[in-house]
Amino acid sequence: MEFISKNPALVLVDIQKAFLDKDYPGKIRNNLDAEFICGQILKKWRELGLKVIHVRHSSINPESKLHSSMPGFEFNNYVKPKKDELVLTKKVNSAFIGTGLDQLLKNLKIKTLVIVGMTTNHCISTTVRMSGNLGYETYLISDSTACFNTEGIDGIDIDCELIYNTSLANLKSEFAEIINSKELFKLLS
Repeated sequence: MEFISKNPALVLVDIQKAFLDKDYPGKIRNNLDAEFICGQILKKWRELGLKVIHVRHSSINPESKLHSSMPGFEFNNYVKPKKDELVLTKKVNSAFIGTGLDQLLKNLKIKTLVIVGMTTNHCISTTVRMSGNLGYETYLISDSTACFNTEGIDGIDIDCELIYNTSLANLKSEFAEIINSKELFKLLS
């Protein structure tokens, strides 16, 4: 109950259908259950009546699967927003840039954020770093996010598990507390 008394907001970042394509943007993806876990967290958040903020990426590249004209732009079925839930649209990696998120949170007097979504080394990392830098008490739910294999500077693929674990390690303690969904549900009970 102590955690709930902090009035934490759930920020769901880029949980869009484009990431269901295991070949996008890399060749191999880890944690295929990430969106399902995000849906379970969202369900609990709704039951508790806590603030939910959906953020989606809208690419300016018309060829991108995240362009607003493409099916991949749509929210994943596990996390479809309800009419009374806030939806913000961004064009860059951080959910704080160009969305008014920081001011919105200040207006709502929210100081604790739980961040979930896609992908660990891109928009999640950028959003979590900014959240920490802006002074929010930030929690990243490790099993609610995933990575793709990424081409290194030498042209060789870097395994998605290595990218995922390194990304989480880089965020741990300095920018956010990294916990898994089971630990989060314990905090919420």
